[in-house]
Amino acid sequence: MSLRKYLTSRVFLVQVLIAIAIIAALGYLFMHWLTFTTDHGHEIAVPNLSKLTEEQVEEKLDELDLDYVLLDSVDYRSDFPQFSVVEQDPSPGTKVKVGRKIYIKINTSGFSSVRIPDLVNKTYREAVPTLKALGLEEGTVTYVPNLGKDMVLEMRFKGRNLKVGDRVLKSSKIDLVLGDGKMSYEEEESAADTLVAPIEETPVDEQ
Repeated sequence: MSLRKYLTSRVFLVQVLIAIAIIAALGYLFMHWLTFTTDHGHEIAVPNLSKLTEEQVEEKLDELDLDYVLLDSVDYRSDFPQFSVVEQDPSPGTKVKVGRKIYIKINTSGFSSVRIPDLVNKTYREAVPTLKALGLEEGTVTYVPNLGKDMVLEMRFKGRNLKVGDRVLKSSKIDLVLGDGKMSYEEEESAADTLVAPIEETPVDEQ
């Protein structure tokens, strides 16, 4: 049989169709295997873990075939329960694949303490940023007669005077006593008396 007759024969056409069917079947099986191994198209929305305990996080993520990694604890935040999730990555709603690790940060059990800095004789504008840098808050500001205008004269916490080095919890409100730039009535009277008082001259002994 000549090549031309063979290529146009029914036997050749059947063999071609069989080969095409085998290739199509193998391609179909390969795509399914690839989809299974890469989990293509199967994504999960990351849940909101905010304010959940670590045990609740583990339980919730297990149900979704996700995992978590505890990165660290953060400074205490009063708007979150103790030992609850404060931050997470990826953020809630993000689409991830099965087995993805969710990174979380946990709130501490309470505020840590800080030492009171030396703010006496500092200006108000210098004192406030220093307090905030330490995690403290500005409390009540009181003015008293003193020539040092807006100068810090005392630091107080819950009615008691603070000394440099005293410890208070973060987020505590520190009350400041400032000078109003004026002298008290008694000081003004004393200064006036000094100005008008006559200077006594010591007599010189005659020789």
